[in-house]
Amino acid sequence: MNEITLTRMKQMKLYGMHGAFKTAIETGKTDDYSQDQFVSMLTDAEWDDKNNRRITRAIKNARFHYKATIEDIVYEEARNIDRTKLLRLAECDFITRSENILITGSTGAGKSYMATALGYQACMQSFKVSYYNTTKLFAKLKIAKADGSYLRELAKIQRQHLIILDDFGLQPLDSQNRITLLEIIEDRNNTGSVIVTSQVPVKSWYEIIGERTVADAILDRLIHKAHRLELAGESMRRKRSRINQENQ
Repeated sequence: MNEITLTRMKQMKLYGMHGAFKTAIETGKTDDYSQDQFVSMLTDAEWDDKNNRRITRAIKNARFHYKATIEDIVYEEARNIDRTKLLRLAECDFITRSENILITGSTGAGKSYMATALGYQACMQSFKVSYYNTTKLFAKLKIAKADGSYLRELAKIQRQHLIILDDFGLQPLDSQNRITLLEIIEDRNNTGSVIVTSQVPVKSWYEIIGERTVADAILDRLIHKAHRLELAGESMRRKRSRINQENQ
């Protein structure tokens, strides 16, 4: 009877229940529970399994470049990170409120890591997230305009609760990328959130975007409901490299 039950659990894709039931049988603990406790244990196991699979799928779909966690962020005074503010942002209420986060700082300051860590937090809380290198995204959307898939690609971006635009402002936007950025930001106004990382201070983004009218439209939507994180201090990559050399 147990073998039949295990087979049916697998066929119904109840993998959490299957694993918990099989373990209970193999360890001889099936008699340690009352009926109510056993059903509760199997239900919890199935819920945990489905939740873990959902998180894994969300992280995979986000296409992060690496794993990052809020717990591993270094809160040194020289980095100008408000720990309380960052932990509050990690609760991801900013997504529910369709607010944005703008992270600026010099090369190696940890902007991308922080944005990715917040993205992981969002995935774990059932939000749909997509990470983009901004330059590569614009190149991809230019190709999409040429092959007729542009609107479909924009719709994909629109469906995300949170998008991360990493390394914004490495080069000035041309007219096509300027309009593309406006369409992305306009589509998300009051319906989704954006995290932008940039080496360029926000006050200089007008020059990066170009064409004052379009820049006004983009930045008004981005900055109006945005949390600003301005990182400082030594390059974390350079610091880690120095520490590794010292430890060798």
